[in-house]
Order: sequence, then structure tokens, then C-alpha cells
Amino acid sequence: MASASLASAEAKPKAPAAAPASKGMVAAANPLAVEAGLNVLRKGGSAVDAAVAIQAVLGLVEPQSSGLGGGSFMTYYDAKTHKVSAYNGRETAPAGATADMFTGPDGKPLPFIQGLLSGRATGVPGAIAMLSLAQSQHGKLAWSQLFADAERLADQGFVVSPRLAGMIVGPAPQAKEPDALAYFTKPDGTKYQAGDTLKNPAYAATLRKLAAEGPKALLEGPIAQDIVNRTTQGALPGTMTLADLKGYKPKVTEAVCRPYRVYVVCTPPAPSGGPALLEGLGILANTDIGKYGPDKVQGWYLMSQAERLMYVDRDRYYGDPDFVDVPMAGLLDPAYLKARAALINPDKAGPAPTPGTPKGAGIRAPDATREPGGTTHMVIVDAAGNAVSMTTTVESIFGTGRMVDGFFLNNQLTDFSFAPKEKDGVAAANAVAGGKRPRSSMAPAIILDRKGRLAGLVGSPGGPAILAYNLKALVGVLDWKLSMQEAVALPNMIARGDTYASEPAKFAPGVVDGLAAKGVKVMAGFGGEGSGLHGIMVTPKGLEGGADPRREGVARQP
Repeated sequence: MASASLASAEAKPKAPAAAPASKGMVAAANPLAVEAGLNVLRKGGSAVDAAVAIQAVLGLVEPQSSGLGGGSFMTYYDAKTHKVSAYNGRETAPAGATADMFTGPDGKPLPFIQGLLSGRATGVPGAIAMLSLAQSQHGKLAWSQLFADAERLADQGFVVSPRLAGMIVGPAPQAKEPDALAYFTKPDGTKYQAGDTLKNPAYAATLRKLAAEGPKALLEGPIAQDIVNRTTQGALPGTMTLADLKGYKPKVTEAVCRPYRVYVVCTPPAPSGGPALLEGLGILANTDIGKYGPDKVQGWYLMSQAERLMYVDRDRYYGDPDFVDVPMAGLLDPAYLKARAALINPDKAGPAPTPGTPKGAGIRAPDATREPGGTTHMVIVDAAGNAVSMTTTVESIFGTGRMVDGFFLNNQLTDFSFAPKEKDGVAAANAVAGGKRPRSSMAPAIILDRKGRLAGLVGSPGGPAILAYNLKALVGVLDWKLSMQEAVALPNMIARGDTYASEPAKFAPGVVDGLAAKGVKVMAGFGGEGSGLHGIMVTPKGLEGGADPRREGVARQP
């Protein structure tokens, strides 16, 4: 596994200048959450302290995307040591989970929505346990001080945002489940609308318990029992037990870092989508995409073809490395990346690519994983220059639609393949197993210069499209020299197989027609959720933030 120390082993082109001192910055998906993070920084808190406060507020004001009942990946930069660490708070399958738990009596995969709404869709939540681990190592304030804003908003009420209001009455089936209906329906029988004030006293009570006891408040005792009870109800009950919850352990490892141009990009290892993002960058490093700006056809064409190769390899080989051999070193080997890039016809897109055969690759079945969206991303830099890039989720919109103690439960286990084996019996890398973490597309990224100094950080929600969203933003700032705000606002392009999902109206004139002439026929829509990119770049003038205009986020300094 490579770490940020890789930078010292590479050639060292001229690096970007270090930024002057600052008070830090926060970019996240809701202004109330951003303000909670800024309040922590104003009190002298660290980037990780702020992440705890932001997550607590997001779980209240943006419950469709993340929360106490979900999971997360975090990439952390330590300004003193220049070390980049990866924190894994991905949910785990209960010990009783089986490879065929999403298979019907006929031997075929269950209808996806049926599995999504079931009790067996919920994994053991890991976001809070992961944050607790990171905060114990990098926090400056007391854990108990980090929940005040979220508790106040839950008790006194918060103003429902347009995005949440749209989700309440939107097509997601979870919004029509009994728990969600009860929560989002006013006493007069109407649904909460944008501008209404929504209170959640149960959430406030949970936060008070969490502030006093730490993650034990969720993973042991009455709340844990409530989680078990709610997941074992219904026609397709789960197998979660109190032992599953009590036994959850977050992980911290070195980040996986690889050079890109004059930078080094770091992400968490598998089962996150980070290494797949690095593969996409590694393929593009063998092209001249930097010659073309966002108004040029060829730049978008090269990005689309790199994405197709990135996705087909990710879908075949990635799973939980504690359970399957993930050939990450082979997939990120420079010679392999060069060979994959050589498959890109510079003039015309060919048929859908097939998976490569990197060193260490075993025989894996074609993947049958579906990843709907319901995720959020935050980036934080504190006054000392420490940084957090964190993607956090309950998986689908409002998770399973089931609530306990004021928060929604995740449906993360539907991130496993619903078809665990091929007809010949070959297992899928992302098949369900007890204690296993499902594969994820989340890929929170930190950018370093070649001296190991922080240069930027970025990430996005978006289900499987996360990889494409992040790749676009990184190309925008690192190759096309755009500001972070300009980069996150660029049109999105998700190229997977023979499908090119995008935002045709947002491209510069002539780009869509030019792509079509090359065999890339873009269509509107993503088949999942849109991007919610947030990023920060370090510039000679200070920190420069960007918030995706497609959502409600902001980037602000204390």
C-alpha cells in the first residue's frame, strides 16, 4: 500500500506555492451544517472536530443523504507530519448475512426495491464510530462539545430546505414508508414543505446520549436494541444482533496515494472507490488531456474513454479486501495504466471495453451490483492546515425509510451484488458475506504537492457516478487550471459501458455534436443522483472553496 511518502520517491517538478496562513474553511451540503463546522473552528477545534459537528447537523437537516445510522470514508491530512490517513467507517454485514440473502425462491435476484426496503438491507452503522476514532487521534475539543448546534436545531426546529422538501414528496419509495410518512407529515395531515420548521426531539435525545457516551450510545444499549428490533421486522427480516453492533470496529490505514502531473492524489483503499478513481487518473496521465480546456471536444472525449476503462475494472475486481484479493497494485501499476490508456482510440469510441488482466487478478464473475444515490460530502481545513475530505451516506434516499430514535437506518447491504455467483459458480468479488463491507464508490480525495504539502481536497456523493464526478473535478483543477468553483460546476459526464450520461445543455457550443461525431452520444440524466461536489484548493492568495451549484452547499471561512 502506497502512502504520501511516495511523493519523495518521484521526480519533483516545480510545486505550487504554499498558501499564507488562514483560519480554515468548510464546504458542505447545507449552510446550517457549514455554520456548525465553522463554530467549532472558531473555538479552536480541529478539522476532525468540525467533521463531527457537521455530520451531526447533516443527519438532521439532510437525512436523505447521511446520518447517525450510516457509514463513511474519510481521508485525513496531518499538517505537521504531512501524513495522509484513511478512515474506514463503512457498514458491515451482520454475522448472519449470507451470499443468497437477496436471492428469491426462484434462484433469481430479488427485485431491487424489495431488497432495499427490507430489514436485511441494513448494515451495522459505522460513521459515528469512525468519527470517534479519528477525533480521539486528531481532535482538540472534547467530544461532548461537538453536538450543541445539532441538538439545538433538533429541539427548536430547523427550516426545511427545498431539496429536502422535494425528497419528501419525491418518487423515492422510502419516503412512502410508515416511519418516513409519520416524520414528514404535519398534524394537519399535509407534508412538510420548504420553509416549514421541523423539530426532531428524538434526534436531540440521541445526540445528548451520544455526546455523553460516544459511539457506545449507538452500538450498545437501548438504541442498539431499537436498531435490532427495527431491522428484524417485516417480510424480509435481517439478522442483525446486539453482538453485531457491539463488535463493530472502524479502521484506520495509510491512504493510497499516486502521482498525477506535479501533484499526488490520495484516497482511502478498497472497498472504497478511491483506487478506481486513481486508476482513472493514471489512465489520463498517459494522454494529453491537459492540452484541452472544457470548451474542447477532445478533452471530454478522453475523459469519457478513461471512465469506461476505470468502471469496467472496478466492477470486476473490487470488493472488501478482508474477504477477497483485490489486485490494487496491479490495477495501479504504471505499465498496466499505460496499456489501458493505449486502448483509447483518439478518434472514435469503440465498443464497450472489457476488464483488463492486471497482475494478481483472479477469476471473478461479472458484477450485478446496483448503487442508488443518497450520500453527501464535506471538506474541511482548520487553522493549523489539517484537512478532512469525507464522504458519508445512508446509501439510498432516506436509507430504508425505517427510523429509530430520530434517525434513518441505512440500506447499505444493497451495495453488495444481488447475484453472488455466475452460472459456472464463479464468485463475484462483491458478494455478500457475514462481517463483510460492501464495495463503495465513495472516494474522498486529498491533493498534495510533491513536497507533501496540502494542495487541495475534493469529493462528491452520487452513487456509482461519484468516480466520474470526482474525476471531472480533478481534471478541472489539475489539468485545465480552473478554480475549484469552476471545476465543480463543469458539466458531468458518466461514461460506463456504452452509456454516456451527462448534462448536454451545459457543454460549450459544439462539444455535444463533436462528441457524437466521435461515437460518444451523450444523453441527459445519470440513472442515479446528481453530483454534490465540494472542494478546497490551496492558492497563493489563500484557501479557495467550491460548492456544487446543483445542490444547496456553500464554502465559507470562519
